[in-house]
Amino acid sequence: MTEKRTAPAVPEAPPASESHADTAALAARELRAVFSRLRRTLQEKGQGSSGLTPSQTAVLNRLITDGPAAASALAAAERVRPQSMAATLAALEAHGLVARRPDPEDGRRQVVDLSATGLEWIADSRRAREEWLARALGEEFSEAERATVLAALPLLDRLNRASRLSRPSRLNQR
Repeated sequence: MTEKRTAPAVPEAPPASESHADTAALAARELRAVFSRLRRTLQEKGQGSSGLTPSQTAVLNRLITDGPAAASALAAAERVRPQSMAATLAALEAHGLVARRPDPEDGRRQVVDLSATGLEWIADSRRAREEWLARALGEEFSEAERATVLAALPLLDRLNRASRLSRPSRLNQR
């Protein structure tokens, strides 16, 4: 039988004397730290033994989210030099995960899109992450704790929507 581990301590509610700004700053620090660790774990679980770098995975995720794009647009979106994006795309092409095709609006340019293999890799990666999350939540959390996580999701989603309002999305520009 597996021994139940205790979850890391949840920071106690700040004293009533703390200001709104203090509690917002505390929440920001704690959320950033927790989500950074969770994101790294999810990346590890999703990449498995693929041998892909985080940069390559980021490009695949951008293509699944935003759709086909020119290499220059991908470089700008990922905030890397065009030469770095060219190397990333070459590696993804070597794995058979992306393909280039003529831009339907300008035949002189090429757009990069996910190949069938790339789409399958993304689906497998998502499935691996979701299976890990479900297993971890099932094994490490009580029913009450899972209910607390579920109850917090609308708040976290609202936080995410608030952050999107402050920056334009490529999807909104189409």
